[in-house]
Order: sequence, then C-alpha cells, then structure tokens
Amino acid sequence: MLRLSTFLKLFAILGFIALAACSGKESETAITPPPPPQQTQQEQPAVEDENLPEPGTAADLAYQAGSDRVFFAFDSIDLSPEARATLRKQADWLQKYSNITVTVEGHADERGTREYNLALGDRRATSVKNYLVALGVSPSRISTISYGKERPAVLGSNEEAWAQNRRAVTSID
Repeated sequence: MLRLSTFLKLFAILGFIALAACSGKESETAITPPPPPQQTQQEQPAVEDENLPEPGTAADLAYQAGSDRVFFAFDSIDLSPEARATLRKQADWLQKYSNITVTVEGHADERGTREYNLALGDRRATSVKNYLVALGVSPSRISTISYGKERPAVLGSNEEAWAQNRRAVTSID
C-alpha cells in the first residue's frame, strides 16, 4: 500500500502542477484580439493643381519668379532691390531648366526721342542680362533686344502708365 499512497501523492502533485500550469497558460493565452495589421503608407502620386502652369513654360517662369519683368526708375538702368529679388528667382528657375534660352526685352516710357529710348531699353536689357549672368546663368543662353517706347505695356500719358512701361521682360525663346 505504500506504493499506492506514493502513487496517489505523486498523482496529486502532478495534478496540482498541471492545474497550476493550465491556469498560468490560460491567463497568458486568453483570447485577445490580434494586433491591427500594420498599414504601410504608400506614397500618393502628387495631384497636379489645375491652376499651376506647365513646368518649363513662360507662365511657369512668371509664376515661380513672381514676375517675368522688372521695373526701372525714370531714365535709369539701376536694378532696385525688388528687381534683384525677382531676378534671383528667375536665375534659380533658369538653373533648373538649363536647356531653355531667353531674350531680355528692354522697354522705355513714351518720353524722350525714339533713338534715346531704344538706347535706354538696350541698356536696361543688358543690365538685367549682366545680373542674371552674375547669378550663374550662362551668357550664351540670354539674348537682349530693345523696343524703346514702341511696345508700351500700358497706354497713357501719366506716371502710373510710364512706371509700367519702364521695364525689362524676360521671355522664353
């Protein structure tokens, strides 16, 4: 009987161990919802804004640089701080599109003779070209032309019209 009592003790001990093991596993393996699947973020293709100009166009140059033109004071070829800021943006754009060539058009207001205004427009266009070249644009990509007072942007014989006509315009060839 000794064996039976030893067997029963052993059986009881194993039962307690099994019961303890099951109760421990039950808490560990309790039904828990699986973690949510990890969502990988896929890059969405950039949605083109219908209002943005096509890259590399004259409209894009004007949009990216803020303007395709700079303005001058009366009888001057000096670039204002605003003109320099616009030209820096134009130079950045031209660096981005290195295969594009441009023409800088020089203009003047209606005051002065035709010959004087053609010469003034030429000096304005050259002033813009020199600044763009100083900013790293190849001089072979920039040509100049003067229209003097022959192509006013605004008609009128007042300071507002004259100020808009004293300009240099960067146009894509």
